[in-house]
Amino acid sequence: MASIPGIQVIGRAAAVLRAVSTAMPRGLSTSAVATATGLARPTAHRLLASLAAEGFLDHDALSSRWVPGPELYLLGAVAAERYDITATARPVVRALAEATGESAFLSARRGDETVCLLREDGAFPIRSHVLHEGIRFPLGVASAGLAILAFLPDVGVERYLASADLSEFGTTHDPARVRERVAATRTAGYAVNPGLLVEGSWGMGAAVFDTSGQPAWALSLTGIEARFSADRRPELGRLLLEHAHRLTQALRGR
Repeated sequence: MASIPGIQVIGRAAAVLRAVSTAMPRGLSTSAVATATGLARPTAHRLLASLAAEGFLDHDALSSRWVPGPELYLLGAVAAERYDITATARPVVRALAEATGESAFLSARRGDETVCLLREDGAFPIRSHVLHEGIRFPLGVASAGLAILAFLPDVGVERYLASADLSEFGTTHDPARVRERVAATRTAGYAVNPGLLVEGSWGMGAAVFDTSGQPAWALSLTGIEARFSADRRPELGRLLLEHAHRLTQALRGR
């Protein structure tokens, strides 16, 4: 297929916007944006300046960091009418945090990634800070992304694993081991991440399905390893599945 003029620039601009939005609330320096996107620093700076000129980014003069601009807010407010499920999901995420005492999250699938949309902390005072609103992970890495990946069709799982590069997350994320976790997730109904992202920080996740039956979101829990003992995991899994089903039904009724 012939290359469309400007398509590379659009892809690079999109990568810059994603990098900056993922780094909220602090934002990113020009050098950090270049590193995150794999762009040369002068190229990154030109894109950042152009996006700022159009209102999609702002440059904080005090910190010298780039942050999302007002035009993104306005576009997001318009898109929210169709895509935003947080008003429906927040009571469910809060109820899950209250029932477990752990930090509970809602993440959405965006292509081959998950994006964390909501966080509600439970009563247990020690927090895991692996997840926060806006952070992105490839499918199959965090528990939310593993829960979503596991309930895609086999052909979708294999297509993803054939193209995904998860090497930055270590040998525990090679395709064979991800397949093993996909199989375990399908058997249990929920995903378990036994400290594979940050040692000692565990996660569990359950898929939330759209009206066509596809895994489009996930609820997850994170906490310290001692709170995810073998004796407690089945109860946490039951609560995850219960709340994920509740949210699935609520979204179908919107």
